Amino acid sequence: MKTIKTSDLRDGMRFDRPVYMDGENVFVPPGIQIRQKDIDRLVRWEIDSVRTDGTIVVDSPRSVEPALDFTGFRDLPASDKSNLDAYLRAIDEYEHIATSVGSGEEIDRSKVDATVNLLLEKVKDGRNEMIQLILMGGRIERKISAGVINTTILSAIMGNVLKFTSHRLIQLATGALLHDTGMVKVPKAILKKKEKLSVDEMNQIRTHPIHSYRVITKDLKYPEEIGVIALQHHERWDGQGYPRKLRGEDINLAARILAVADAYISMINNRPHRNSMIGYSAMKNLLNDNGRHFDPKILKVFLESMGIYPIGSIVQLNNSAIGRVVQTHSEAPLRPAVELIIDEYGNRLGEREGIDLLTKKALFIVKAVDPKTLAPGPAGTQAGGSAK
Repeated sequence: MKTIKTSDLRDGMRFDRPVYMDGENVFVPPGIQIRQKDIDRLVRWEIDSVRTDGTIVVDSPRSVEPALDFTGFRDLPASDKSNLDAYLRAIDEYEHIATSVGSGEEIDRSKVDATVNLLLEKVKDGRNEMIQLILMGGRIERKISAGVINTTILSAIMGNVLKFTSHRLIQLATGALLHDTGMVKVPKAILKKKEKLSVDEMNQIRTHPIHSYRVITKDLKYPEEIGVIALQHHERWDGQGYPRKLRGEDINLAARILAVADAYISMINNRPHRNSMIGYSAMKNLLNDNGRHFDPKILKVFLESMGIYPIGSIVQLNNSAIGRVVQTHSEAPLRPAVELIIDEYGNRLGEREGIDLLTKKALFIVKAVDPKTLAPGPAGTQAGGSAK
């Protein structure tokens, strides 16, 4: 790891790996511009150097954003580019927020509000497109920040289904965006540990909702209603959660929504101790909860919002064709509309064919497919290695 003098840092610099200060404290995440105020902070704290394994990025700002893994989604429609831009911009803003919390720097509340409003606007105008980005975004390089944005999006979608007022939607999305800020108080070694956590280590993790609550209500001075969402998002329907072992409807409604969204995103993201699940498997796990962790009514709302096979899921039909789910039907969650990627003969298709399983009764889904198992290939060729 090389050392860079503080005096050599310049406003606008970017590095392709994290930059650290004072040991293992992150100064800026990869791809994020160093601002003059960041440099001034180092000078004020009398830190004369930083360290990084990375190199300076000289490309345009847009080109250094971590690319999504478009396995199975290599032809994102041009109309969805604005949603993608908004999604990546929200991840950038959360990176700044989390870095500020970790360094003890004052947080710009207007940035939080702008990010919440941006995500609520995109959910309102393009719910299906944002769900699709969630399944792709689970494989983005910045998994923690992407996970927070994904959780916020899903929470907002459920709030819309429940017909929350604009005021309550803003509270829900703000609580979701900030619910894990307290994690910066947990030692990184614990968060990255692959072995089983000790009782003491688990108890340290279980303090993060309290830290998040303090960031929201004390540092950012948001109302109690928003802080409680973060404070209670790990309470369980059966009363076995933390930090207060609340039960059933004693748990804040928005926190119950956030708990479902957070659990789903946790399942589809990689974790140190396990690989990610595909969307269908994660949904099936949630629906098998049987009233232990989650409010059964909120799970029904989540199913209505996403479908058994969420938008963007890759599925195999009974005739061996493989397609991507493009629309779900709340009245028939097992029979979504599908856009074929590979035909029944194993040929990758150039022009996609849409099939609505609600009307094509002879066809049905036999299983969900992990997008990583789809071998890339030009249209009209045999798709060797596809999951059949």
